[in-house]
Amino acid sequence: MWNGNRITQLLDLDIPLVQGPFGGGLSSVTLAATVSAAGGLGSFGAHHLTADNILETAAAIRQRTDRPFALNLWIPPYDPATPADVQHGSDLLAPFYRELGLAPPTLPNADYWPDYGEQVEAILEACPAVFSFVYGIPEPATLRACRQRGIRTLGTATTVAEARALEQAGVDAIIATGFEAGGHRVSFLEEAEHSLNGSFALIPQIRDAVSLPVIAAGGIADGRGMAAALMLGADAVQVGTAFLACEESNASGLHRDMLFSERAQHTGLTRAFSGRLARGIRNRFMEEMAGRQDIPGYPLQTWMTRPLKQIAQQQENPELLALWASQASPLLQHRQARTLIRTMITDCLARLPV
Repeated sequence: MWNGNRITQLLDLDIPLVQGPFGGGLSSVTLAATVSAAGGLGSFGAHHLTADNILETAAAIRQRTDRPFALNLWIPPYDPATPADVQHGSDLLAPFYRELGLAPPTLPNADYWPDYGEQVEAILEACPAVFSFVYGIPEPATLRACRQRGIRTLGTATTVAEARALEQAGVDAIIATGFEAGGHRVSFLEEAEHSLNGSFALIPQIRDAVSLPVIAAGGIADGRGMAAALMLGADAVQVGTAFLACEESNASGLHRDMLFSERAQHTGLTRAFSGRLARGIRNRFMEEMAGRQDIPGYPLQTWMTRPLKQIAQQQENPELLALWASQASPLLQHRQARTLIRTMITDCLARLPV
């Protein structure tokens, strides 16, 4: 069925299914290897990892599968952080810190976030089958180095303009992600709030605008969604939240349970946890921070909220956790990745024209 599919041919896959790369420690070697071994493209979100961690992760995935997999990075620039930003952010979060008995944060060291240049060098050394990225386009030299090593590149677009920019830069395929997606809105030409296109509108527009293979993402959680995306012109789909809900992911048990709860019917967009717009299950932290225009940027806000999330996780308190989730979360049914893959592909094929 998929022999003539442009993505399966390009990436040497058996099925046109990509696992979304989760940042913030939610990715796991087990999940990436499981998806790849099943014929899809397993992915690992590595933007928070040091260069050594990236090399170790690639080696660990290769120990579990000899199939293609992807490593994913966020493209700079990041927002600068000054002592004044830290003080302001500390003031904003002070009530939550006091609630948990934590001391207010201080100015982080200059190296509190991994160096992007070193991360790229590690990606090139690890030489995964695929390098995927969000929030922009790597330098031309990086894309050339990937081509020289046979690494396929997947860029992510939230608008037609971003898709065209990625094609002009010379990436191998484009991930078209609608605003229904869980986690971060990865726009890079305009503010994320101005790039909120739904998947069903975005997929055919990007399909018509570029000649590259297109991978649809955002709100796809079952075979119906996969079939619909393919009918709209996508060559493959990327699935995030449905894999995040599986026991193979590195999401906490609380996070996974919340994805299957009634509260998953109510998601919202917020900058409160990371300084960048992201979709998650609504909770008290999101509601109390809603409407603020003065939240520090990324990665400072991520660093400042990390202690809150760590304590909240220990206490199993969902009200202070970043519970990333797509608008399709109420469709979730499976807690094992292999079952999810098998069901999605079977249901998708049953719905596609012969």
